[in-house]
Amino acid sequence: MSMLTHGFGHRFGWTERQPRISKARKAQLKRVALRALALLSMGSVLAALIALKTVIYLWHLAA
Repeated sequence: MSMLTHGFGHRFGWTERQPRISKARKAQLKRVALRALALLSMGSVLAALIALKTVIYLWHLAA
């Protein structure tokens, strides 16, 4: 067997392996990730509203 082709089939054996994470665990992780994304989005919207309110307050204070 040639050195170039030796073990060529073994390199692609990972495609035939079973997934390490079960489907239930994967769905649970997906839900957690979506909740975290929603929480971060709400936090950024809240921060933007606070910044806007602060800018309006300072604008009225200077006028």
